[in-house]
This record gives sequence, C-alpha cells and structure tokens, in this order.
Amino acid sequence: MLPKTIQTNCLNFTLKMYSLLRRILFLFPPERVHYLSMNGLRLICRIPLVKILISRIFATDKNEYSREVFGLQFSNPIGLGAGFDKNAKYLNELEALGFGFVEIGTVTPGPQPGNERPRLFRLPADRALLNRMGFNNDGALVIAKRLSDWKSSQAGRKSKMIVGGNIGKSKLTPNEEALKDYEICFEALFDCVDYFVVNVSSPNTPGLRALQEKGELRKILSHLQSLNHQKPRPRPLLLKIAPDLNFSQIDDVIEIAKEVGLDGLVAANTTLNREGLITKDQELVHQSGGLSGKPLCQRSTEIVRYIHEKTGGSLSLIASGGVFEAEDARKKMEAGAIMVQVWTGFIYEGPAIVRNILRRF
Repeated sequence: MLPKTIQTNCLNFTLKMYSLLRRILFLFPPERVHYLSMNGLRLICRIPLVKILISRIFATDKNEYSREVFGLQFSNPIGLGAGFDKNAKYLNELEALGFGFVEIGTVTPGPQPGNERPRLFRLPADRALLNRMGFNNDGALVIAKRLSDWKSSQAGRKSKMIVGGNIGKSKLTPNEEALKDYEICFEALFDCVDYFVVNVSSPNTPGLRALQEKGELRKILSHLQSLNHQKPRPRPLLLKIAPDLNFSQIDDVIEIAKEVGLDGLVAANTTLNREGLITKDQELVHQSGGLSGKPLCQRSTEIVRYIHEKTGGSLSLIASGGVFEAEDARKKMEAGAIMVQVWTGFIYEGPAIVRNILRRF
C-alpha cells in the first residue's frame, strides 16, 4: 500500500494533468477519444507493475465503503453506468480505477453497428453529453464469451468488481417480438453477470420507450423473472427507467416492480428534455438523442426521492444522472439511493472520480 501522502500527491497531480489533457482531448471527436483513451489505458495496464500502481492510486480497499445490495457484496457504491464499456473490453482497467461495479451493454442478441456517426456530442458549457449511439455492441454471444474469460481470470480472488448486464432489443426487432430478444440476452449472459438491468428507456432505438407502457412492461419483466426463478441461483433483476416519465407513469412502474418482484430500479436513463441548457449552439442542442450529465442531476434525484418515499424504501435504487462529485452522490443517497452510477462525470472529471467521491463522502 502506498503511503497516504504519496497517494494524495499522485491524485492531485493526476487532477492537474487531466485538466490539461482534457482540453486537448476535447478538440477531437468524442467517440474516437473514448476508444483511444481506453485502449491506451488497457495497453499500459498490461504491464503488471503499472496496473498495480494505478490501482494503488485510484482504488480503495477500505471496508467502510463496502455494502451488500440485493445479496451481492459491493466493494464501494460508485459504479459505471451502461454505455461506457458496452462490450466488456475494459473491466480490468475500470477495476483498477476503483469502480465498485460496472454495467456492461446495452447488449442485444446479435451484433449491430448502431446509428451513423457522428452520434456522440459534448456540451461543455452544460457539463453534458448528447448521444444517439443506438445500442452498438458485439452481440450477446461474443460478449458472453469475453465476460466468461474475464470471470475465469478472477477465480481465486477474495473479492472482485461486480458486473451487471444491461440488456435490450435489436433495432430491427419489432416491439411485438421484443420479448424474445430480452430472453436471448438473458440466457446468454446469465452465467457471466452478477445482476441484470432491463433497458426499455433508451431514446435511441426507435419505438423502444413504448415498451415502458404498462402492458408491455409487465409482459417482458414477468417473463424474465419466470426464467430467472427457474435457475438454481436467480440473478437480481432491475429495470432502468427514463427521466421523462411523469409521476403517474412512475406509479405504474412501481406497481409492476412489486408485482413481478424486481430487486430494484436504475433511475435514470438519458433525457429528451433540453430546457435550461446554456450551450449557445442551438443546432448542437437540438441534435436527436439523449442528454446526460449535470442537466439531469436534479431530475434524477427527484425521481429517486419520489420512488423511495412511495415504496417506503422497499425497492433498491441505483441513482444515475449528473453525478460528478461527492455532493452529487450524497444528495442522491439522502434521497433514497443505495448506490450511484457515473458516466458523463467520468468524462469531465477524469480517472480519479471514484477516489475523489469516496474520500469526500
């Protein structure tokens, strides 16, 4: 273990360097920078001593952060939301950066390229991102094999990072056949992930959000839970909801969640709302796609608080949307979340985000 003073100095140095590096990286297309950065991190982490050093600087082994949620032991409550590591390629590196859990996906039955580029945009003035990626991923079977290999590499360890599987339907699958897509993904990933999140709330797959309607949602979740209960060791099953639902629609979700016996909800996905943005480029602001980051922070917290109060805390809630620093995470937990996920905050705050949140928690 590195002495505390050295860790602090390394963290402070990293923050200064990332602040400078971010200015350079933000000059280039965000999707290209994303893969360049993560592939670079993966390359240097192949050097054992370097990976150990990165882990010593950014990760924490303090038991005070550990918690048990829906029967799983999480090393800390700060996770990485779905969409960042869609294909489960960077789990070792993300663990070295201190994440308590990572949600891979969204995974579809077969590989699909997603929407045409450009499909990811930065709004620095609003500390936000706008994306219309469209579930670009390698497909359930390829990702399952990759996860299985990673899981095998973790054998014998006392603790490991928790991995969730976020599943969705293919772009070309009509909604009336969506149930089969979710089943395929569920079965393919079952032995490779620790929990599942059903994604019916992305705004970037045509017609997907219609599956949030009461009848369709009940059908999908009931079927998956039925399959789940047939397994010797069922996986925790969660639902990710849109921030654009009104409270009446959220009440429907709560009713179904209780009826089906969901383990929890992830609140919330990206939003179609553009109110209050200060970015001056209106053409950019009104690009199609979902908005994430700071503009979503207050709304996602409101949803968490509403669900927590409405259910009396009977549903485990993972809060996602606008978490950049410890205060953001604290407010969401005070509202009723048991854990939080970052995504856009990771892009803006850099690799020290988990450590910085935890040390100021």
